[in-house]
Amino acid sequence: MTATQAMQAAGEMVRHDDFEHASQILSQMPDTGNLALEIERRFLLAQIAQKKGDINTAIKIYQNLLDENPGLARVRFELAVCYMHQKKWRRADYHLRLAMAGRDLPEEAKRVMNYYRYVVRKNKNWNVWFNFGAAPDNNVNNAASGEECVMTIFGLMCRTLDAPESAVGSNFSIGADYEFKLSEHWRWKSDANIYSNIYNKHDYDDLYMSISSGPRYVWGRGDVWLGAVASRRWYGWDRYNWAAGLRLDTNYDVSRRLSAGMYLRFMENTYDEYDSLLSGQTYDANMRLLYSLNARVYMVVRTGITREVAAAAPYSYWQPSAAVGFGAELPWGFHIYAEPGIYWSLYDAARWTVKDQRITQITEHDFTQRYAVSVSNNKLDLWGFVPQITVSYTHRQSNIWQREFDKTAIEFTMQQRF
Repeated sequence: MTATQAMQAAGEMVRHDDFEHASQILSQMPDTGNLALEIERRFLLAQIAQKKGDINTAIKIYQNLLDENPGLARVRFELAVCYMHQKKWRRADYHLRLAMAGRDLPEEAKRVMNYYRYVVRKNKNWNVWFNFGAAPDNNVNNAASGEECVMTIFGLMCRTLDAPESAVGSNFSIGADYEFKLSEHWRWKSDANIYSNIYNKHDYDDLYMSISSGPRYVWGRGDVWLGAVASRRWYGWDRYNWAAGLRLDTNYDVSRRLSAGMYLRFMENTYDEYDSLLSGQTYDANMRLLYSLNARVYMVVRTGITREVAAAAPYSYWQPSAAVGFGAELPWGFHIYAEPGIYWSLYDAARWTVKDQRITQITEHDFTQRYAVSVSNNKLDLWGFVPQITVSYTHRQSNIWQREFDKTAIEFTMQQRF
């Protein structure tokens, strides 16, 4: 019996639940040097573990196979099924999305794929996340170095602008959401988030907290959530602002490869200082498209617009934005994600500023570019967390030169593994 024939025999035994004899054949097969046969041998061993209820062993084998061969859609699909058994719905959703773009799936798997997405969607009744890391920043205060001068009746008077400050910060985010099942399709969803950046220069420390709660409706190809929102922010450990409003989140699976999401938000803002200038309303409308090119590469398109209405017109603005990201599962357990993004800040009215050595009124218009690349590796799994490094560069152009800046940040975080 050749190695190929032995593999075919073992496969038939697995399909007929004859795990004992299949395991004997698979464990005693010599190394043939044939990569395809070795992948099939390990896949069948994972199938045996999965069918016998040893989900942890099956997951470990599937993960190792994907770390070495990230384009195996069938393996990714089975890994998603294992996560569904463990009720790790977000991990299952991630791998299902990629697997649905694969071409090596049997027809049976393709038929149940959309149904599994629905099962995941309606069973994601709770989730907890926690990320932490360090973030060096070479311009934490978003400053433009230099000197500005103005001609007065007493002659030319100049002042030195704040120079960009470098700082090293630690960041963490923790959050949770829970959905109380009201019926087959209706849920009551609540979530809470805390995000903080703490720098060695504490004037720039940032702490943000938010909570949301409201009804969520789930159906075969999508979901919609309407929630009340409240948030509080501290900056430099001083009270900065608080806000309350509404949010509407929707998601829809357009096809096996393409899903779309829309996010609408209205917030009423109150500032602890400069209330008469900054307090007002924020209106957000954002759309996201996620397209799986194959079982290992995906693309994300984001676009949106923000309208900030402040008490003083010079601080009110429109902010359209757009970004395109590409993510890929690579060999040896690496994952990479790159996203260039742009946005404009178009203010309503003029403010006093210095230009060409005189004080004048200018209506500010900014254009900001941000480029970010993140790299992580699943082989460095520590208690379900993997290290991720994000390098970003931001450049802002403005018709008020004092508002222009460049900054580079390197962020190291421990992210939950998917």
